[in-house]
Amino acid sequence: MAVAAGEKTTPASAPTTPTTAIIIVLSLCGTLVSLQQTLVLPLLPDFPEILDTTSDNASWLVTVTLLTAAVGTPIVSRLADMFGKRLLLIVCMWAVIAGSIVSALSSELALVLLGRGLSGLGACLVPVGISIMRDHLPADRVGSGVALMSATLGIGGAIGMPLAGVIYDNLDWHALFYVSGGFAVVMLVAVYLVVPESTVKTRGRFDYLGAALLSLALTGFLLAVSKAGTWGWSSPLTLSLLVGAGLVLAAWVPWELRTGQPLVDIRTSMRRTVLLTNAASVLIGFAMFANFLTSAQQVQMPATASACPWSRRGSCCCPAACSWSRCPRSRRG
Repeated sequence: MAVAAGEKTTPASAPTTPTTAIIIVLSLCGTLVSLQQTLVLPLLPDFPEILDTTSDNASWLVTVTLLTAAVGTPIVSRLADMFGKRLLLIVCMWAVIAGSIVSALSSELALVLLGRGLSGLGACLVPVGISIMRDHLPADRVGSGVALMSATLGIGGAIGMPLAGVIYDNLDWHALFYVSGGFAVVMLVAVYLVVPESTVKTRGRFDYLGAALLSLALTGFLLAVSKAGTWGWSSPLTLSLLVGAGLVLAAWVPWELRTGQPLVDIRTSMRRTVLLTNAASVLIGFAMFANFLTSAQQVQMPATASACPWSRRGSCCCPAACSWSRCPRSRRG
């Protein structure tokens, strides 16, 4: 029987897999996402010297992952609905592995940025993993599974920051990417063994124009924001990128409202519950990113007692933090 465009199809039977195993594997995928994002943060002050570039260019080691994640998430999510969520989960995992290999074997900024961009597609593991949970878990386990996967994002960030310092102090900086790539390989095997293919697929056409417009808008906006400190917020290039991004976004929204199978369902996104949830997520994301970035810079402040933010009246109130800094009080001997 032919399937109409946009109609969901569900096979008559699907292999049974223990729900606990699915939750654990998908949650660890969330840990991988935050781990590969935060591993480079403590080294941002050192990357300009390591890669022989400027601080602004080095900051793109973080920005490029955010860009590919922002562009890739709606695209990968739509493709997962069309061709299979497990398939796209595996594709994103291979992207993380490939990006880690490229970064680990490179010492030039352009190649490391390419690797980091590929690794940024790992962020798509979270929405696709949550969708798999909704398809396979019993109704009473979906909420706890999604909550656990969301929690592992914070766990991975908490592990990634100190782990990066340990690796950089004892090994070469390339080892950071070997660690993230090795973890991705382990999770890829686990996904192959544990996670079944989704039983729900949505047929239809892919919104190529919507994907292209969204990619242009996000790229222009992030490029302008990341380079505004160097170019100046009032420079013609910065303003041109911001205006161009705004115009492209203004064209993208009505296109998504008009097309029959949009990349992003704007009408659903504008519902009160969805809108407030997304707005809260954006604010939390900004807060987490600012916390990671400023914390990494604070613990690497100059080697003066007064520069240590945790030093108070001749003693350190946070020895764990000072162990990462160049605070003289954290040194032994």
